[in-house]
Amino acid sequence: MLTAVEDGAARLPDPELLDRATALARVLVTADADLLVEAAARQRAGTPFAGVVYVHQLDIAIGRCVEDLELVSRASEPADLDGQVLYLPL
Repeated sequence: MLTAVEDGAARLPDPELLDRATALARVLVTADADLLVEAAARQRAGTPFAGVVYVHQLDIAIGRCVEDLELVSRASEPADLDGQVLYLPL
């Protein structure tokens, strides 16, 4: 796991943050709805990007979020989510 803060990327605009995650071959976990807009635009354009896992803050408890993320991490490889958007809760 690598956070945007640890990577020095916390203040990057959404397109650059998604580019950074893609360059690192990391799935991006976010509660930022603007990143959904960026991911959807890339899907429409056929532009490759690392997967995005979207967690709406009001739709899931922290414990459930952790459980779902653990399930995703055990059941898949990051490349399995390339170009995909996954919504939590599962």
